[in-house]
Amino acid sequence: MISALCAALFALITWQVLVSGPLLTPDARLSRALVRTVPDAVTQRLSDLGNVPVAVPVLLLAVLYAVRRGNRRGAAAAALAMALVPALVVPLKEWTGRPGPLEPWATGYYPSGHTATAFVAYTAAALLVAPYTRRRWPLPLAAALTTLTAAGLILRGYHWPLDVLASFLMCTPLLLGVRGWASRRA
Repeated sequence: MISALCAALFALITWQVLVSGPLLTPDARLSRALVRTVPDAVTQRLSDLGNVPVAVPVLLLAVLYAVRRGNRRGAAAAALAMALVPALVVPLKEWTGRPGPLEPWATGYYPSGHTATAFVAYTAAALLVAPYTRRRWPLPLAAALTTLTAAGLILRGYHWPLDVLASFLMCTPLLLGVRGWASRRA
C-alpha cells in the first residue's frame, strides 16, 4: 500500500516536471522563499551529508556489521538498494532535464541524487544496526541526517523542494524491502 502510494505520487510529480505543470509554481515560490535564508557555509555542509564519500561508508560499515552478526540477507538487500539509487536517479535526471533553482542553464536536477543517497544509506544502515541495539537511536539519527541533507540542498539552492520529495518517494519502496530483509536472519 505504501509503495503504491509512493509510486503514484512520484509519477504525478515526474509528470508535472516533464510538462511544466501547475505544481511547479508553488515549488518555485517555496524555493525562492527558502534559498539562502541560512548561510551558505552551513547549508553546504548539510548538503555534503548526501555525498557518496560521506554516506556510503556509513552504509558499508553497517553492511559489514550485519554480515558479521549473521544477517547476510539484510546486508545484501541494503547493498542492492544503494546500488539501485544511481541506476534509478541518473536516467531520470537525463530524461527530465530539469534546470536547477540557481542555475537555469544547467539540467539534471530531478530527482535529487544526494537526497536519495542520504536516505538509502543512512536509513538502510539504521535498519541493519537497530536489531542489535537496545537503544532506539539508529532510525531517528538516520531520519535527522537525511532531513538535514534535504534541507541543506533546498536552502542552498541546489534542488527544488519537489526534487527532494521525489527522491523520498522513489526510495521509500527500496527501504521497505530492506526493512523486510533486515528483520530476517540468515
